Amino acid sequence: MMHRPPHDDFSLKETKPHLGGSKVTGDKLTSTYDLVEQMQYLYVRVVKARDLPAKDVTGSCDPYAEVRLGNYKGTTRHFENKSNPEWNQVFAFSRVRIQSTMLEVAVKDKDFVKDDFMGLVFFELAKVPKRVPADSHLAPQWYGLEDRKGNKLKGEVMLAVWLGTQADDAFSEAWHLDDASVGRVEGGANIRSKVYHLPKLWYLRVNVIEAQGLIPSETTITKSPQLVVKATLGNQTLITKVSLSRSMNPIWNEELMFVAEEPFEEPLKLSVEDRSAPYESKVIGMCAIHLLSVERRLDHRAINTRWFDLDTDVIIDGEKGKEVKFSSRLHMAICLEGLHFLALIATNTG
Repeated sequence: MMHRPPHDDFSLKETKPHLGGSKVTGDKLTSTYDLVEQMQYLYVRVVKARDLPAKDVTGSCDPYAEVRLGNYKGTTRHFENKSNPEWNQVFAFSRVRIQSTMLEVAVKDKDFVKDDFMGLVFFELAKVPKRVPADSHLAPQWYGLEDRKGNKLKGEVMLAVWLGTQADDAFSEAWHLDDASVGRVEGGANIRSKVYHLPKLWYLRVNVIEAQGLIPSETTITKSPQLVVKATLGNQTLITKVSLSRSMNPIWNEELMFVAEEPFEEPLKLSVEDRSAPYESKVIGMCAIHLLSVERRLDHRAINTRWFDLDTDVIIDGEKGKEVKFSSRLHMAICLEGLHFLALIATNTG
């Protein structure tokens, strides 16, 4: 005899899956690499050096730094005749390929015959700190140079050494010295990994409400205006319907939606156009809005509306120019909305 399962086995249950490997705090909902497997890297940032001794007979030095871990090494660029160089270069080693317990950072003087050794700093990998979270600040420190026996030498080098992941903000600028195509001892300094970042996407909502004080074109003097608003963001273009109020104070109350990607380099360009003439659109006002000034929201709260002044193309002394017409303006509600993209990520990973 079959037993019927309890009724509540088929009831809806609320779940709250956690995206990513760290606790969600504050306004940070998810990081760039929360949805992919984390890979461990050893990072070495060589910032600068000071008080380096002169090695040449001319009393100058042409310093550079060499980072070595086992059979892999990389070098910074060198400076001519500079005892206080600033390199600020980052090197990275994949942790799965590390076959040494010691990291060595040496400072050398570039020479035509043989580069002169100026000193080095050793790091035990077991004592290298982990950087958590990936965007936390890790201040570099000064380290005194030593010879291979541990004796102190003149000069210091500023370094930061840490264990992180591909979510680390230094990943995209780092030289990856243990690339599989690099020779085991020589090379590696000129190999940079390809990095593909998950773009931060937003919906750009543009609610075109109305316009006031539009300057009529030549065609609208004798014809009823057919006014539309054309909005362009990058290669995306949307156009409202023709306003039903055939006047120079048109009303649309229509919403246009775009997808915007950070960093916001392209402005939102809007133009009010008269399409009363056949096969021709006459621009009678325009404006550009930079997205960095647009309000962002992650909920369903109302967005305040704003009036935007329009510019008008006019002919000045036989040349086309721009004259600001403060009497012409466009009424809109604009916001960057991230709620739907976050819901989409949660749906795809649920």
